Amino acid sequence: MLRRLAHSWLLRPALLAGLWGAATAALADGSGADAELGRLRAAAAQQQPALVATLKQLVEIESGSADREGLERIATLASERLKALGGRVRWIEPSDDLYRMGDTPERVGPMVEARFAGRGQAKILLLAHLDTVYPRGMLAEQPFRIEGDKAYGLGIADDKQGVALVLHLLEMLRGQPEWGELTVLFNSDEEISSPASRAHITRLGAEHDVVLSFEGGGGPAGPDSLRLATSGIAAAYLRVKGRAAHAGAAPERGVNAIYELSHQLLQARDLSDRRVGRQVHWTLARGGIVRNMIPPAAEASADIRVDRVADFDGIERTLRERIQNKLLPESEVTLDFERRRPPLQASEASRRLAREAVPLALASGLQPVVRDQPSGGGTDAAFAALQTRAPVIEGMGLRGAGAHTRDAEYVMLDSIVPRLLFGARLILAISRGELRGQAAP
Repeated sequence: MLRRLAHSWLLRPALLAGLWGAATAALADGSGADAELGRLRAAAAQQQPALVATLKQLVEIESGSADREGLERIATLASERLKALGGRVRWIEPSDDLYRMGDTPERVGPMVEARFAGRGQAKILLLAHLDTVYPRGMLAEQPFRIEGDKAYGLGIADDKQGVALVLHLLEMLRGQPEWGELTVLFNSDEEISSPASRAHITRLGAEHDVVLSFEGGGGPAGPDSLRLATSGIAAAYLRVKGRAAHAGAAPERGVNAIYELSHQLLQARDLSDRRVGRQVHWTLARGGIVRNMIPPAAEASADIRVDRVADFDGIERTLRERIQNKLLPESEVTLDFERRRPPLQASEASRRLAREAVPLALASGLQPVVRDQPSGGGTDAAFAALQTRAPVIEGMGLRGAGAHTRDAEYVMLDSIVPRLLFGARLILAISRGELRGQAAP
């Protein structure tokens, strides 16, 4: 924890005051920037009621990652909204480059891509996802509602707020297309590690000068976070085949798969190293059929988190070597290793852009913290960063809490205007070349 805090730029009050002074001084230099700030702030405030209505509309479409019908409905809505905003919209179905994993549904949802041509040079990619973790029928347990300064709904924080923010940012920026090209990608499989969209997101990341991803932007009480690093996620599945026998009359004729699985788990319990952000935890196990039978089969799965791409190779290699050492020679032990998503590693370009964006965030009413070390979660921003030197910033979304819970997921309404304002100003500043945190030519 201390290592991670030491690598996060949590801005102290004195530093915040200094940056705020620099930001406001820059806005009062007679250049017209102060007038633009006021205009954009008014536009953001004007968008807030419409954005809340969009959140309600999105939440009321159930769009679990395996719910193809719901995903088509929400993708249709997103497509229509993007077309109405002037985008060149493409509906993209899963293709042959799909990376199938154990929880990949038979029919994965579509992607919606929209491109907005501008008069400038910078190419900017905006990411958010349409799917949620919730199966069909759970909407009745938590319908959309507003209580005080919170808007509740299943998937509202993860990530329907991101979709809504992107749509209303585009509305704010209509008539001011200073970018070269602004590309929006909404995918339908983020919650299941993006089996169909990962390759396309990687290609888009390589085509753009900056990537902004609209996952949540911090907890309900703040601070407002921007993330430059997220964890890589993998899964390991151990399967043991033994031989059944009567547990009372002839146990010696059996091969106890639970015994062998226990041996395998014990010899694979030392693979974590928090000093380098590597975590391997065996989290599920099951075996046997009935009480009075020597179990013929057993299996276990591990959740794996890494900060470095290379650690995937090392963990898989070690596991494959160790399963050769068996307790019961007649047992059969197999390993499946899924690379669910790579880590997003903070680059110098990302750090530079984030530093330059801090005054914009302050002047937009945010209290920013820039995190350049992962904290255990993974996102699609990591796929966008795989083949590019361009800066990638995650956490452009609203503050909130309760993601992946049954009845307590919400976003903070008071974060809408500051986040809209910051997003619009950041896109314009990048488009005008006012920020240097772009990929080298």
